[in-house]
Amino acid sequence: MVQHLVLLVDDNPAIFAMYQDVLPLMSQFQILTANNGVVALEIIEEQLKAGKPLPSCIVIDVMMPELDGLQLVRVLRGDPTTAEIPLVILTALAQQKDKFLGLASGADQYLIKPISVPILLAAINAAIAYMPQDRRQHWQDLAENPDILI
Repeated sequence: MVQHLVLLVDDNPAIFAMYQDVLPLMSQFQILTANNGVVALEIIEEQLKAGKPLPSCIVIDVMMPELDGLQLVRVLRGDPTTAEIPLVILTALAQQKDKFLGLASGADQYLIKPISVPILLAAINAAIAYMPQDRRQHWQDLAENPDILI
């Protein structure tokens, strides 16, 4: 069975407790956790320095201290080393403008908390399956016509 490394970035310990133990049992995921965007970037840097694989997917909360989720998404998308890592936003921010900002920042999926584990698994799997060339085409389409997110 293929093991995917998923980085869960959220400042809420209850989220870690809920998903960190259940996701590996229900799927082929190994979970790393970070409590904010700065720590997430440090983990990615450590993985690179150690010659270990980068995450197959990163699940990111929006409202976090130091470096929020939208900032983290933009940093990851702006770095050629991490630009094509699948990104899933998982947040309590449910307004249409929030979803627009999340997707416009470069997230592949935008999910609203609370969410069931099977739906989160499906979103992670879909993000991982999204081909890099499809992701690049989506960004190009978005740059040419931002109304597609509305």
